[in-house]
Formats: sequence, C-alpha cells, structure tokens
Amino acid sequence: MKEIEKNINGRDLRIGIVQSRFNTEVCEGLLGACRAQLVKQGVRDDDIMLATVPGALEIPLVLQRMAQSGKFDALIALGAVIRGDTYHFEVVANESARCVGEVQLHTGIPVANAILTTDTDEQAIERMHVKGGEAALVAIEMVNLLRGLT
Repeated sequence: MKEIEKNINGRDLRIGIVQSRFNTEVCEGLLGACRAQLVKQGVRDDDIMLATVPGALEIPLVLQRMAQSGKFDALIALGAVIRGDTYHFEVVANESARCVGEVQLHTGIPVANAILTTDTDEQAIERMHVKGGEAALVAIEMVNLLRGLT
C-alpha cells in the first residue's frame, strides 16, 4: 500500500488569511498564533497576506475572491462567534461554516476554518492560541496532501 505522508513544511507556500474584526481580542489572538505557526513551519512572512472583514459572515466572500485570484496555495479563516441571547449565533455559526466549506469545494483551494464558535468569551480566549496554530498546520498539510495526489 502506498501512503501519502503528512507534510507540514510550509516553505514556498503562499497563504491568505481572512480575519473578522468582531470579537477583536479573540481574533487577534487567533492571528498571532496562526502567523507564528506559519513562520515556524517555513512560510515566509512576505508570503502571508491578511485581509480583515467586519464579521464572520463576510469571511467567505473574501476567501472566494482570494481563491479565485490564483495567488494563494491555501487560505485560513479566523473569527469568533460567541453565543448570545438570540438565535443570531446559530445563523452566523452555521452559515459561515457552510460557506467556508463551499469555497474550498468550489475552488479546489484548501481553507482551514478557525472560526471559533463558543458559548462564552472565556471559552474563546482559552481556545484562540491552540486553534490559530492548528489552522496554520491544517492549511499547510492540505496543500502538500493535494500536491501529493497529482
């Protein structure tokens, strides 16, 4: 049996990040961890592009445009949707996740989804560093996996 091995070498990869500005503290924490992990895996800082948007529902449109540009090997979505007292949480959490998934399926560009969905601010703050770093690793691994399939 031939197996494609996990490869998290980010050298020469071009990564696009779309970050929500809503829940700023959490999103900045996600970005810091993500960027640090990308650089640790060999992605040059000059090969990372960041676009910010008002909230999680705006992330997929910018991801789609970035994917269609041909300038990126992988994309990363960063945001935080924290439960409130209304149904709005479910709408934003579900629709942003669905649309992020559609971008990668329609374009063939891997998208790591690090839009946190939590019940409280404390949960989001607790998860932001881990999830940001994981998103970087997922993006790199998926590019290398897809390249190994061709």
